[in-house]
Amino acid sequence: MTAQWLDVGSVDEVAATQPFSAEIDGVPIVIVRCDEGYYAVEDRCTHDGEALAGAEVETDACQIICPRHGARFCLKTGRALTPPAYEPVRTFNVRVESGRVLVELPG
Repeated sequence: MTAQWLDVGSVDEVAATQPFSAEIDGVPIVIVRCDEGYYAVEDRCTHDGEALAGAEVETDACQIICPRHGARFCLKTGRALTPPAYEPVRTFNVRVESGRVLVELPG
């Protein structure tokens, strides 16, 4: 089966310090740029369901920090790095083509 990719916006819309919100296949996600790459995670803290859209991003560590209780997640792997979150956030594959950010649809 061939992967399906959804165009979610221009690379100019994805800032290194502010998550960019989008939706793919009915799932809200945030896209962040760090380490010269683009990463997408589900827009939901696994601790209490808080949206990550307004989260702080630490680009040098490639982490997103939940604005409610401060749980940190690795943008590359989705792994929960600090309590109160223990479960990882769902990640999505991202690629850039012709200045557009594409996210792979879940299979």
